Amino acid sequence: MADTLFELAFLVVVPFWALMIVAPGWRWSRRIAGSIFIALPALVVWAFAIAPVLPEFAAEMLNPDLAGVRALFADDDVVAAVWAQVLAWDLLVGRWIYLDSRERRIHPLIMAPVMVLTILLSPIGLPLYLALRIPLTRNRQVTTPDA
Repeated sequence: MADTLFELAFLVVVPFWALMIVAPGWRWSRRIAGSIFIALPALVVWAFAIAPVLPEFAAEMLNPDLAGVRALFADDDVVAAVWAQVLAWDLLVGRWIYLDSRERRIHPLIMAPVMVLTILLSPIGLPLYLALRIPLTRNRQVTTPDA
């Protein structure tokens, strides 16, 4: 079951990423990415994955230490749950980058590699975007696009 949930976690976020990267100007992309509920499918996967080990997981999270967290990661259910959590977080980060870049009218061809990097390594994608957004929008007035 953990294998299935691990794979499902990725499958439920990919369509949102595809909209933001492949069809960034489509009005439905903006509407869908504009919803905070965009991460909900991955969080549902998280809930199913963590349910069998929730008591142990919660106990460790209340008083974490490296050895205890390492022991939790020996359980495939925990790995699948944490994977779903990471994907949900990355999607929220990507969502913010997408919406912010649209407001700043940064060209989608510049944003596509940034978004792909955010999917793969959000700790690099987010700082890269933050570094790019200043020079790319320095002389532009930020406006909110039509919803």
